[in-house]
Amino acid sequence: MAKSITVLGTGYVGLVSSVGLADFGNSVTGVDLRKDIVETLQSGTPTIYEIGLEDYLQRNLEAGRLSFTTDGPAAIRDADIVFIAVGTPPGSDGHADLSQVEAAARSVAKNLTGYKVVVTKSTVPVGTNRRVQEIIAAESGQVPGEGFSVVSNPEFLREGKAVQDFFHPDRIVLGCEDERARGYMEDVYRALYLIQTPFVWCNLETAELIKYASNAFLATKITFINQMANLAEATGADIHTIARSMGMDGRISPKFLHPGPGYGGSCFPKDTKAVAATGDEYGVDMSVIKEVIRSNDEQKSLTAKKLLRLMGGSASEKTVAVLGLAFKAETDDVRESPAIDIVQELLLDGAHVRVFDPEAVENFKAALVGEGPFGGGLNSDLREKIEEAAAERLSYCRDEFRALEGADALIIVTEWNAFRNLNLERTKALMKGQVIFDARNVLDPERVRALGFSYAGVGR
Repeated sequence: MAKSITVLGTGYVGLVSSVGLADFGNSVTGVDLRKDIVETLQSGTPTIYEIGLEDYLQRNLEAGRLSFTTDGPAAIRDADIVFIAVGTPPGSDGHADLSQVEAAARSVAKNLTGYKVVVTKSTVPVGTNRRVQEIIAAESGQVPGEGFSVVSNPEFLREGKAVQDFFHPDRIVLGCEDERARGYMEDVYRALYLIQTPFVWCNLETAELIKYASNAFLATKITFINQMANLAEATGADIHTIARSMGMDGRISPKFLHPGPGYGGSCFPKDTKAVAATGDEYGVDMSVIKEVIRSNDEQKSLTAKKLLRLMGGSASEKTVAVLGLAFKAETDDVRESPAIDIVQELLLDGAHVRVFDPEAVENFKAALVGEGPFGGGLNSDLREKIEEAAAERLSYCRDEFRALEGADALIIVTEWNAFRNLNLERTKALMKGQVIFDARNVLDPERVRALGFSYAGVGR
């Protein structure tokens, strides 16, 4: 039976979930505090770049199953189920900032008209759903399991493939502790149940930790293969052959064994820090995860230093083309992107930098100096230096070939398909220098070298 659903938050998780749940036949209202975002979404235009999202958004708006509003209280009152999909950014100590989640719980409590299931979709540390339950019970006077139920339903959406992952998930994890709520969630996800998607039913704490354990493990695989790539490079081995051979082992699998400049995005950096902080809170040794965090930060720095080394030790007064600003292909997300560290390092070294990305340019402009929703933390002195250098020596180009004009060196930071199939003959004609640093190993080294380039990849 279709449900009336309200989704609090229209970021990556909230928007994709809203569209997907509506496509399952539910009546869905997405809530955002910003009027401009609501108006944009209501017009059928996504506020994030995600393959297939626009088609699903427009189809469900036209069908009347999906709408957006700034009136959260009214949307909560009208709902059978309320999904909390707000942000949980990392605090200064690594713990997730749960202020938005707690504010959402209080809003639910104030507008609890009849039984509702409250589903936490945001990535939250162990114990958060119990806290949500306590807040709603205390402020509404209702008994958990009777006046309302709390369910933990973590997301496993890959940016760039989030729509695909929503409709074809590996599993659905549901921390659910009463039968009435279970019945509601079975109705919500009936479309996935019918195609035999595995459902994992567990308690709240288990569901919360499944999400963190999954992301921390994937981050560990990336960090491991990056360290092995550095070793392969130092010893004359080929990391691609190593990774391919490792992936043939069914116990390991080939996924996430791709060397590069380090992981980024909204999930792995935040979630590894949060699980390490949770370990400290409970007195549990999380040394493996802490080393993953340290090593990944170092990998970004090593990438920038390697480029400078390939250019003779300095890029001062030289021109560098940087292709790819998003942390990965098929997204406009630049949060914790290695490109930020690389461009900052180049500018501080005195380089003229020409950049291009198919989708992420506008987000990158703010993130480079630590501003906006994608910005990182920079002290005021460093921010000022980078702003001054960017104003004088940073150019945003409309395509990859504009970026290549007159460049002494090229670095590929994001594995967009357009860069995999880069026209090397045209590149040769446009560039002034011969250095190509393929930080994603997307080019054919033999072909690149045959054209006279000085080529370097990662671990090869």
